[in-house]
Amino acid sequence: PLGYPKTFLRNWGPSLGVWGFGAGTAALFVLECFYFPSTLILLIRALSAPQIGDYFEDKTPASDKPF
Repeated sequence: PLGYPKTFLRNWGPSLGVWGFGAGTAALFVLECFYFPSTLILLIRALSAPQIGDYFEDKTPASDKPF
């Protein structure tokens, strides 16, 4: 009686785990981007702050840029 669930989990477990992880990641992305965009707004505000934004600014001279 316990052989069928073992076989089922052995055969389908890895595939269902990968699909579950992918679906969870996609759901988190959709929720983060469309329903809770406040973190994106906070990131944009942080990068525009003088103390933090200057760290990410490209200070490479034009002569050192190949393109």
